[in-house]
Amino acid sequence: MSPDAPTPEAPLFEARDLVKRFRSRGTVVRAVDGVSLRIPRGRTVGLVGESGSGKSTVARLALRLLDPTSGQVTFDGVDLLRASRGQLQALRRRMQIVFQDPLGSLNPRMRVLDAVGEPLAVHRIAKGSARVDRVVELLERVGLRSADLYRFSHQFSGGQAQRIGIARALATEPDLIVCDEAVSALDVSVQAQVLNLLKRLQSELGLSYLFIAHDLNVVRYMADEVCVMYLGQIVERGDGDTLFADPRHPYTEMLVSALPEFAPERASERTGGPAGGRAGGRARRSVPRGEPASPSSPPPGCRFHPRCPKAMERCRVEAPALHGAADGRAVACHLFDAGREASAR
Repeated sequence: MSPDAPTPEAPLFEARDLVKRFRSRGTVVRAVDGVSLRIPRGRTVGLVGESGSGKSTVARLALRLLDPTSGQVTFDGVDLLRASRGQLQALRRRMQIVFQDPLGSLNPRMRVLDAVGEPLAVHRIAKGSARVDRVVELLERVGLRSADLYRFSHQFSGGQAQRIGIARALATEPDLIVCDEAVSALDVSVQAQVLNLLKRLQSELGLSYLFIAHDLNVVRYMADEVCVMYLGQIVERGDGDTLFADPRHPYTEMLVSALPEFAPERASERTGGPAGGRAGGRARRSVPRGEPASPSSPPPGCRFHPRCPKAMERCRVEAPALHGAADGRAVACHLFDAGREASAR
């Protein structure tokens, strides 16, 4: 590279070779096994996969709510695993999370003022009337009213409660928000409203998102880059539109083939958001055979091979590496060699 050439901007967040193993009754559960990902500033990285694939564990490792067994987690150039208690306290202001269950994530004994205002007190950002004013500002930003200040969480619908959760996440003016299945508990029409809110906030505030979901249509609408997880590992990564148009890993192919046909013009007419389950006709459905193996005893070789219709003998004994290609795609599959399609495909 020429000395005068601009250097690529460092990502806001980066995880390298993350491993997390839990011990339970003498058994080792390999929840996350060698995951690497980068989140650029102001961008959204989607993480998708079946239940039990390790998505939520990655979310907690990213925020250091869990410590990894091995690997590295970097936020804005700071190694979170080596950060001092004071450094970590300061960085936590800049990293927040929105949970799956909007009502379960709110203390039922707290009024909205206290629930949203708690981070302001913990991080000594505002108190007294300044705290009230800031909470009102946050509520109005997410589409609620100042009249909601003294209500309890059970007095709100699921969509309204999730807006409170988003307001709470925004309280510390974060740079990164982890959305862990943040809309999966909501009705489709409410999902669209919340997703549009998240997109608007990203545009206004320059937020970065790690967006975790099992609904691929939702991820397709939100994410700039998508990482597909299977049994604790990323098996495919790429630009969102390209990955959905041309899935390369057999597991990704099956997930995409099971989607209802994506019809954004119909979705925008109804909600201004992503297409829901009734948008368009249904594409040819291809479902992986069998069930995922247990994370405590993953199969040898490629972890997907017992369910893969394209499995070869090599797949049963040799684990594929996640190979990157010139087009920015990465696939962990023996059908590909450094991103080039093998003749068997």
